[in-house]
Amino acid sequence: MRLLRLVTGLVIASFVIGHFLNHSLGVVSIDAMDRLRAMLAAGWRSPVGSVLLYGSLLTHFALALVSLYRRTTLRMPVWEAAQLVLGLCVPPLLIGHVIGTRFNWWLLGHTIGYERVVGLLWSETWNIVRQSLLLLVVWTHLCFGLHYWLRLRPWYPTVQPLFFAAALLVPALALTGFYAAGLNLWPAVEQVGGMQKYDLDLAGMSVEDRARVAAWRDGLLLGFWALLAATLLARWLRSRIGGTYQLRHSSGRVVTAPVGRSILEALRDEGIPHASVCGGRARCTTCRVRVADGLARLAAPSPVEAQALARIEAPPNVRLACQTRPRSDVTVAPLLPPGADPAAARRPGSPQGRERPVVAMFVDLRESTKLCESRLPYDAVFVMNQFFAEMHDALRETSGYYAQFRGDGLLALYGLESELPQACRDALRGAASMQSRIERLSASLADELAEPMRIGIGMHAGLAIVGTMGPPAAPIHSAIGDNINIAARFEGMTKIYKCVLAVSAETLRHAGVDPKDAPLHQVRVRGRSERVSVYAVADPRSLVGS
Repeated sequence: MRLLRLVTGLVIASFVIGHFLNHSLGVVSIDAMDRLRAMLAAGWRSPVGSVLLYGSLLTHFALALVSLYRRTTLRMPVWEAAQLVLGLCVPPLLIGHVIGTRFNWWLLGHTIGYERVVGLLWSETWNIVRQSLLLLVVWTHLCFGLHYWLRLRPWYPTVQPLFFAAALLVPALALTGFYAAGLNLWPAVEQVGGMQKYDLDLAGMSVEDRARVAAWRDGLLLGFWALLAATLLARWLRSRIGGTYQLRHSSGRVVTAPVGRSILEALRDEGIPHASVCGGRARCTTCRVRVADGLARLAAPSPVEAQALARIEAPPNVRLACQTRPRSDVTVAPLLPPGADPAAARRPGSPQGRERPVVAMFVDLRESTKLCESRLPYDAVFVMNQFFAEMHDALRETSGYYAQFRGDGLLALYGLESELPQACRDALRGAASMQSRIERLSASLADELAEPMRIGIGMHAGLAIVGTMGPPAAPIHSAIGDNINIAARFEGMTKIYKCVLAVSAETLRHAGVDPKDAPLHQVRVRGRSERVSVYAVADPRSLVGS
């Protein structure tokens, strides 16, 4: 359905753009308008063109009714409501125009050129207003659709100013051409007694033909209103028949919604802000949620949802709120902020993280304030950049991951792609490499330093939540958890124990490394009732034999 809506919309858009540009030639002459109309009509009035155009119109309208029926709530963003209302305004404004032009040619054999069409429209003020309103409504609805389809494309922001200019220029030219044609036609009309010259009786239509045209127009209008009313009634009945489910939101709110209502619709109906860049069409994935409870009771993702989730490599417990319609209680947490932009649609789908055993290593440059206070800002930044470059190289050569920068220190993670024993051995090698590198760097800068550069390293192995975190515009891959905090406190203890490395006994045990003569301390850390065993290692290289 989504692809069919897009294809039919693009067919209609191609006709509308050509038709409006045809109108703009009214600033030249009515004859110029008719010459271009004849060329365009050769394609659109052919059997293939007619089926393509009117088939697209009917299909697009039918899909709009289906979409309206599927909505269990009419709460939606303003732009989405505007697009829906404008789309529903098109048929009643368009039917009279189609009957007066295409049906006269198609069923009665009357070919009506631009001179007669403009004359008939200018015969009454309401006709002018209605035609201008139709043009603006159709164009605005078309622009809404194109914009909210294209804005998910990474290249769209670069060409958006050009598209915006075209969106203003095309209807302005079309209206200018329409008004210019009417004003140019007026002197000739006055010579023959006014606009009644363009009454359809003078076009050779019999009274019976006029009655048939009026019957078609009234019948189509009645059919439109009947279909719209039936759709709204069916939607209302569907939303009130059947059971309900409870939706538990991560904010603590509990929403009761009828079965059949999607998670996105349930949240909107309760006024809970939730991201949905594409308006709930499974295009952007910004409405994605993590299902904390009730996942097994949800229906499997539809092909459209599954394709969207695969595109962002979402884990199994992530679903699209716009496509998921629970039948029993479910607990969810949104993965993007309510104001997420189109760029968020292209980010990985699992920012909530996963729990896994890792080694956390906090590294701090000692006396960094004293190191920088007597230097020019440029020199201080140069020294710090040299320090971070050496630490990064040490991590890279020992399979460590540079997770966070924090002023004069950093957080590194080991074990993102390896088992914990190997991660512990890699982390110890990383600490040894850092010590060697800081000594070499300190020696190279000896003439500029008042005293050698020193580092303190805290290291601990354990479970942590690892994933993409931070603000949507600048996320980082990092880790949080109690074991990460313990490593941070160990780093602070290196100052107390006057050592380079404070490493937990747990880490050395997993690594299978003998602490040798390193003193053992039993320390209390916040958040733990029992004491934690930590070794104060004067030189990390003693643990790896280098």
